[in-house]
Amino acid sequence: MSVSDELDRLGVAPAGRDAVLPYAVEPLDVRGRAVMMGPVLDTILKRHAYPAPVSRLLAEAATLVSLLGTSLKFEGRFTLQTTSDGPVSMLVVDFATPDGLRACAQFDEDAVRQAEAEGKADSASLLGKGHLAMTVDQGAAMNRYQGIVALDGASLEEVAHRYFAQSEQIPTVVRLAVGEVLDRREGSAPSHAWIAGGVLAQFLPEAPERMRQPDLAPGDAPEGAEVARHDEDDAWTEARALVETLRDDELTDPAITAEQVLYRLFNERGVRIFEPQPLADRCRCSDERIRAMLKGFTDEERADMTVDGRIEVTCRFCNTRYDYSADEV
Repeated sequence: MSVSDELDRLGVAPAGRDAVLPYAVEPLDVRGRAVMMGPVLDTILKRHAYPAPVSRLLAEAATLVSLLGTSLKFEGRFTLQTTSDGPVSMLVVDFATPDGLRACAQFDEDAVRQAEAEGKADSASLLGKGHLAMTVDQGAAMNRYQGIVALDGASLEEVAHRYFAQSEQIPTVVRLAVGEVLDRREGSAPSHAWIAGGVLAQFLPEAPERMRQPDLAPGDAPEGAEVARHDEDDAWTEARALVETLRDDELTDPAITAEQVLYRLFNERGVRIFEPQPLADRCRCSDERIRAMLKGFTDEERADMTVDGRIEVTCRFCNTRYDYSADEV
């Protein structure tokens, strides 16, 4: 049975671009999400006009946040933020339920240009050393949850694996890829668009003891000390190995859908897909929020912001400019 036939049988519309597709592979006790990102991602990146290596890195982070943020079962926010000493000193990607995605980066343009010239524009080199924080905000009445992992020359994929091993303790595998589509049509200027794809799989068996993973390195344990070792569950070994076979070109081919990717991976085991969760380019800034923020500053601080009797604020996520007379605030 083809993918389209299976979708028709289930009564599920294809996810298309910019929609996260939840799925389950029940024989392997695996659940996860897949996404193919297109116009939403392209709009966010083109708005900022960052250098290509920065856009590529931010696209990876946005794809990861899309996979993780859409798992929230309550009204809230999921935020990924890096702070590091690399050419890209900060990334911020923010997902607000049910579908709002926004992102921005802070970087040293000269350092990025040099890294690109030296062939060191991969995500690990651009980030350098520091830390990555993932924060779940459940609203004012609930506590925030934050997990922090070190950045020490690892890619975003590797850092995501560490986050789940240390903070969530759920066996997880993530694949991310970013690509560019160039359209050269006769009689018109070449067009360029950013696309990305990602797959996340998690091992969630009913018996918790099956989730045991190989232990982390014992660190400063005395020489000769006995260290417990746990073998990976066979079902998870199979699922992880299948996801790791995904090539970048499979995740960034405009002709391949999320459904097709999942079918290629798990058709022999049987994969169930669920209702897609759309993504939108949506910033939370507003005139009301900006005014409230400005009123929180002291008179002296507002005076320092004032130029020719006016205060101008530009949202670093969506580049919307807010302009007020000093008397207004």
